[in-house]
Amino acid sequence: MTIRTLAAACAAALLTQFAVSPSVFAADASAHWVAAWATALQPIPQRADLPSLYRAPEVAGRTVRQIVYPTLSGKSARIHLSNEYGKTALVIDELRIARSAGGAAALGGSETRVTFGGKTAVSIPPGAELDSDPVAIEVAKGAPYAISAFVGAEQRIVAWHRVSSQVNYVSAPGNHTADTSADSFRSRFTQYVWVTGLSVDAPASMAVAAIGDSITDGMRSSLNQNKRWPDALARRFAGSGERSIAVVNLGISGNRLLSDSPCYGEALVRRFDRDVLERPGVKAAILLIGINDINFAAMPARNGLDCDFPHTPVTAAGLIAGYQRVVAAARQRGVKVFGSTLTPASLPAQRESIRLAVNQWIRSSRGFDGVVDFDAALRDPAQPERLQRAFDSGDHIHPSDAGYAAMADAVPIVAVVNSSLK
Repeated sequence: MTIRTLAAACAAALLTQFAVSPSVFAADASAHWVAAWATALQPIPQRADLPSLYRAPEVAGRTVRQIVYPTLSGKSARIHLSNEYGKTALVIDELRIARSAGGAAALGGSETRVTFGGKTAVSIPPGAELDSDPVAIEVAKGAPYAISAFVGAEQRIVAWHRVSSQVNYVSAPGNHTADTSADSFRSRFTQYVWVTGLSVDAPASMAVAAIGDSITDGMRSSLNQNKRWPDALARRFAGSGERSIAVVNLGISGNRLLSDSPCYGEALVRRFDRDVLERPGVKAAILLIGINDINFAAMPARNGLDCDFPHTPVTAAGLIAGYQRVVAAARQRGVKVFGSTLTPASLPAQRESIRLAVNQWIRSSRGFDGVVDFDAALRDPAQPERLQRAFDSGDHIHPSDAGYAAMADAVPIVAVVNSSLK
């Protein structure tokens, strides 16, 4: 069953369960919804011996407050919830959105209840996704919003977006969705759960999806500072006068183009439809993926949790075939794909040869609708297999905040916009 079918089945179940008139949903037909913020989920390994890094917080009967930064303004919003990878129903008894006042605090008078088919509570079956009813709230691009979910007494977290680079909060037991004070929200975590999108009604607007691995996810960027390269790209669009373009970040740290992982999510070739093509208003995607495919084959197998499994060898030809699958899927839906060169990672000679061959193809093949040369933007001219020192976060793979800013500057924004309008 496809995600679209699951979502439709879930909506149908809601109509039946709560006897909601179809007109509740039909009234939304004239809106032009565009993804203004989004994230991608990955399953949490289900093992008794999980290291602390992979242990989710206890949330049963509590309120989870998550902070998001939309990149597009609008006067009406929808919250997208996902129970992808769930084994039981996702039960949310109340959901509210408010302007964040910093930390776990919310701005008084801004909190707005979110409904589903006119009801405040929702139960989403395993594997399903659902949009809320439209919410009348003024959404300002770049401003923080607190989305607070009071969840059922048996609720567990079995999937998340692990590297959020954002502090989120869990309350003491009880419904604290309407609390503006941070007092009840004493537990912190740095993942996103269940809420995978916020879209706004924004005529004549579009979204650009950034998708890839940890370098798109913003690994090692400054916590709570929105220093990932897609964040900087959104600011570039706004500064250039293109205020009708959103940028949504669908990178997953550790993700690969061709192989699934116990920790790092489904292969991008398999998640691309759900995570990009199903997003409302997406007209272009910027694809940066492949370094983990190259690296993980050489990683030693580990006892217990082995996040790099399977250690699948790859070739440049195999990666190129994967890129072509992504481009073909996007073109069927009218979405343009910009291919990004793989950034320097101080690789051994054999792995570096694969990276160079892939980059040569990306630059010269015309296999994409356009090219973003992140490699040229970040490499050390004297040692092109290495990041420039100022752009290196210290691990020789992930950029610093300055490196992520340089990546955003390398995106040809006029070409992205013009290509997407054709």
